[in-house]
Amino acid sequence: MRITIAPARPAAVNHVGEIGGAARRPNRRCLLMAGAITAIVGRAATASLPSFVLLERHDCPWCRRWHREVGVASWNGSDLGQRAPLRRIDLAQGLPPDLGFVVDWRFTPTFVLIEDGREIGRIIGYQGDLFFWQQAEALLARLPPNGPREDMRK
Repeated sequence: MRITIAPARPAAVNHVGEIGGAARRPNRRCLLMAGAITAIVGRAATASLPSFVLLERHDCPWCRRWHREVGVASWNGSDLGQRAPLRRIDLAQGLPPDLGFVVDWRFTPTFVLIEDGREIGRIIGYQGDLFFWQQAEALLARLPPNGPREDMRK
């Protein structure tokens, strides 16, 4: 006579790691907390990316000239725009709370380079597209290079 012993059937494990019992649906509070944590982590990850903030007013003729001669699409499509995407702020609506550290601006357009929640530098005014691109290149040269730092390559 041959006796076969069947392996024990594993206990059911529900979505929260409890053994046995019927699986419960996640409650609303857990889903809301997961969404909040995801939003905070996502915001923290993008906060370290540099941005090129354009402070403008809807009635500013030099802002309109910048939009005609350079423009958002041209900036964001450039190598500089890939490193620091443009963020437009209409000053008639006030500065957003996350830009409260940007002070002493009087003229529009003003371009502010921001990285890790601090100002790296700014361009005040607009004097033409060639001069703007030269100033922007000099300003973004203050950022660390995209690749690994030199001291980490050794």
